Amino acid sequence: MRLTMMTDYALRLLMHVAQQPERLCTIAEVARAQRISEAHLMKVTHQLALQGWLETVRGKGGGMRLAHAPADINLGAVVRGMESDFALVECFGSASQCSFTGQCTLAGVLGGALQSFMAHLDGFSLADLLPRPGKSVRLRPSAALERKAKG
Repeated sequence: MRLTMMTDYALRLLMHVAQQPERLCTIAEVARAQRISEAHLMKVTHQLALQGWLETVRGKGGGMRLAHAPADINLGAVVRGMESDFALVECFGSASQCSFTGQCTLAGVLGGALQSFMAHLDGFSLADLLPRPGKSVRLRPSAALERKAKG
């Protein structure tokens, strides 16, 4: 499975903005820092704002900021919002031409892998991606999200 460039850019943009909580960030600033085209970032910013992850302020002195605390921005939800197609193989689509459709277990195996992948992302928040001075990178889901998942 491969995530689209737009999802990659969305996660990087959110990480950049999350590290600047005291001010608005601009598309030009993020584009320079992340070496991403401003045109692509405009599209990504628009999508993230529509989905409620970013707040945008227009005009002189405008920019963007997170609409929620980093701990409240779930990575699985962001990826689902940015990706338009999770059809890993043809038989996942509605117009499958595969001669094995209905006779094989490949779809079930790959579907389970996709569910595991998304469940893993659901265990992390944007806060888990942010650098912490003097701390090692955490490879486990955040405790808050683990508690949420348990009920």
